[in-house]
Amino acid sequence: MNLAESGEMYLETIYILSKKTGSVRSLDIAEHMGFSKPSVSRAVALLKAGEFIVVDPHGYIELTELGLEVAKRIYERHIILTSLLERLGVDSKTAAEDACKMEHIISEESFKAIKQHFLEHGGID
Repeated sequence: MNLAESGEMYLETIYILSKKTGSVRSLDIAEHMGFSKPSVSRAVALLKAGEFIVVDPHGYIELTELGLEVAKRIYERHIILTSLLERLGVDSKTAAEDACKMEHIISEESFKAIKQHFLEHGGID
């Protein structure tokens, strides 16, 4: 299944929330992302159908192996791109916002080059 930018954003959010609290519900996602509950419910249904997440009978959401792989990839991109922009002098808020946009469209080749540069020059702040 080809995952659109919005799907990647949802998976990243589920990953971040699960790291913080250990459990995630649709309401948590809606509050974190500032989206309506119906929008989140639709996205959750699509992610479930794509086998990126599972939802238990109590409404708790977990990433599948596939969902976790995608979420970690997007999150890593976000962290590295944010750090890069901050090192270039961009303020933290703008860096995070811009990284959020860039993480979904940057090619694998370009990201690997950026990541390699960071590994060779001291890693992430």
